[in-house]
Amino acid sequence: MSPKYKRIILKLSGEAMAGERGIGIDPETIKVIAKEVVKIHDLNVEIGIVVGGGNFWRGRSASTMDRATSDYMGMLGTVMNALALQDALESLEVDTRVQTAIEMKEVAEPYIRRRAIRHLEKGRIVIFSAGIGNPYFSTDTTAALRAAEINADVILLAKKGVDGIYDSDPKINHEAVKYTDLDYKEILNKELKIMDATATSLCMDNDIPLIVFGIDTPSNMLDVVMGKDIGTKVK
Repeated sequence: MSPKYKRIILKLSGEAMAGERGIGIDPETIKVIAKEVVKIHDLNVEIGIVVGGGNFWRGRSASTMDRATSDYMGMLGTVMNALALQDALESLEVDTRVQTAIEMKEVAEPYIRRRAIRHLEKGRIVIFSAGIGNPYFSTDTTAALRAAEINADVILLAKKGVDGIYDSDPKINHEAVKYTDLDYKEILNKELKIMDATATSLCMDNDIPLIVFGIDTPSNMLDVVMGKDIGTKVK
């Protein structure tokens, strides 16, 4: 079978990088994720990855700190995750580039759209970090924006601890109902918290499909790319 998608954005939460620790970086977990990403890469799928930073810091959680400062701290957390993931991928002999929305040329390239697309065309995996470079925007918004900019076929939203979109939090409500298919208007109207409203609207306006699935089983990434019916599809 051939993969369903040619170019993807994979959104990895910071929590996914922490494994069972729940905080910081777990090298073994990242290695497992990297091996699954390489399986997708070996199918000649062009891969852009957006990483979160919640395993280090969540900007909106700082109640007594200036929000912009807090968000910038969160962006730095995403860079640490990106470098750890790059190291794991390159240990598997896959060319990888980290691009940052905040310039830090000693450790990564600045984000340049045309350069990112060229890397993808050459078979390199590109990891987008530091959000969009501005406070008050989430890494979900980063995923939506980068997907639009590089003309990705789909956003794969890998979630830890949940395997799709539910009508309420399944961790709290054990009667929560899982959706198999949705559209973006339903997400906004029902106030489903799978992505923030800015990211949801950006995906809707640019007709970018979204698949939400669980990362607790890392092989789900490959299964989704192959078109298997996993998680929740949003159109």
